[in-house]
Amino acid sequence: MTTIYARRKATNAMMMGLCVGAAAVGLAWLALILGALLYKGLAGLNLAVFTEMTPPPGSAGGLLNAIYGSVIVSVIAMLIGTPIGILAGTYMAEYGRFSKLTMIVRFINDILLSAPSIIIGLFVYELIVRPMGHFSGLAGSVALAILVIPVVVRTTEDMLSLVPNALREAGTAIGAPRWIVIRSVGYRAAMSGIVTGVLLAVARISGETAPLLFTALNNQFWSSNLNAPIASLPVTIFQFALSPYQEWQQLAWTGALIITLTVLTLSIIARSLTGRKEGH
Repeated sequence: MTTIYARRKATNAMMMGLCVGAAAVGLAWLALILGALLYKGLAGLNLAVFTEMTPPPGSAGGLLNAIYGSVIVSVIAMLIGTPIGILAGTYMAEYGRFSKLTMIVRFINDILLSAPSIIIGLFVYELIVRPMGHFSGLAGSVALAILVIPVVVRTTEDMLSLVPNALREAGTAIGAPRWIVIRSVGYRAAMSGIVTGVLLAVARISGETAPLLFTALNNQFWSSNLNAPIASLPVTIFQFALSPYQEWQQLAWTGALIITLTVLTLSIIARSLTGRKEGH
């Protein structure tokens, strides 16, 4: 008996050591990446980055048009994808929880969650860009919206499914229609989880480059025309990082730092909302 206990203890210690070692390796690489990003990105972080346009080769400048383009394209993508995702998740959780349609939609949604973003970009290129005959910010928003939808659908369905049926029955018992019960009871109980899903969707599309290369392309100048190519921070970083010009490379590091800090902030907010929900 003592031998078996000692063997189990040794096996547990070995597996624990392997797990800790694997975690340490992952954290070490993460620390190296963040360290390099902070070291090189902070060197070029100044007011000009947020107030000046992307410069011509060999000149100093900023990322104002790229930041503006990213914000506009992402906001439109969220305005398109969030309502669709919430409504689809609501149907799956409240109306058709055990229907065949829900099973099919859930299966397709899982595929979209893991689909490479470049495939989405090619799809929107064939769907919108080729028929229109030119790249556009609107096409970029549609591509990002397709990436937003599965994230919001999954979180909305999961959060509404966690709402106790007793709350729904209480609303029904006083004669409230089902849609009012969902709006006033279901959404209110699951609100923090749904908002968390929306924030995670924003974090996902913030750094997407491949879909925008096939849809919005890029623009070296300021442009607010959604029917024309528009600048975006991820594509600008991609192009500047591959250039031989030191000024462009520095702006690429700074832009990467801005995106990383934005995604990190959104992830922390989403995590805090999740923790608050679990605390309640």
